[in-house]
Amino acid sequence: MSDEYPPRLEEESPVDVEAIDAEARYKMRRLSRKSFLWAGVAVLGGYCGLRFLDGQRSVQGALWPFRVAFEANEQLQRDLYRPALAPTFDPALATEPTVNLLDEEQQQEDIDIADWRLSVEGLFGQDELLKLSMDQLKKLPRVEQTTNLNCVEGWTTIVHWAGIRFADLAEHLGPATQSGEKPDVRKKPGDVLEYVALETVEKLYYVSVDTLSALHPQTLLAYEMNGKPLTTEHGFPLRLVIPTKYGIKNIKRIGSIKFSAERPKDYWAEQGYDWYAGL
Repeated sequence: MSDEYPPRLEEESPVDVEAIDAEARYKMRRLSRKSFLWAGVAVLGGYCGLRFLDGQRSVQGALWPFRVAFEANEQLQRDLYRPALAPTFDPALATEPTVNLLDEEQQQEDIDIADWRLSVEGLFGQDELLKLSMDQLKKLPRVEQTTNLNCVEGWTTIVHWAGIRFADLAEHLGPATQSGEKPDVRKKPGDVLEYVALETVEKLYYVSVDTLSALHPQTLLAYEMNGKPLTTEHGFPLRLVIPTKYGIKNIKRIGSIKFSAERPKDYWAEQGYDWYAGL
């Protein structure tokens, strides 16, 4: 052992900079060739995919491969459906949502609340149309909640709503059932007719939803927004609030509700969107 202090370090071998540089350049060239190859494969695949889709037949407003994907997604979501609650927020965070231009096109006339009636059909043991005034609706328990309104265009707004639960209305009226037996909305929601159709007063705009989503505890028929009565542009006198669906299902200016065994028409599904539209 050397007595020198500090101990003498062994001389290091000289670094071959040129060799390292040459190896790095070789690896970069290989990566570049691979990247170019994969980019070419991606471009070719995309081109072939577009050529395949070009000219494909349309099913309910969407090219059939997309419609098949929509339906597969719907079946999976419905099979796995559980009534989980959407997030809720402090009412102080609520803001006014964007007004859809389509809503303005559908607003044909001002509505006199004294004359307005909500038409309901598809009820157990009742063939005639039932008509309810706003005063009759407001006799059901008032519910307030602050939830997200999620648009398929990508924006989200926190809104404070007040109204009645759709499930409370259904329980009060008693919809028809698949079994033909007397309905029990709370204990046997799956026995209620499978679909709910909703139309605006003018019948120019319409949506349909699965009944289990309509009976979700956070699905409301709202008559107030952010502490004030609904305005015309935001759905006066009554609108659907369904936080488990995208905004395209949150129909405004409701004039009629129908429980149905067959899937009813839906405006946006006819335009090629996903019918289920679940989050």
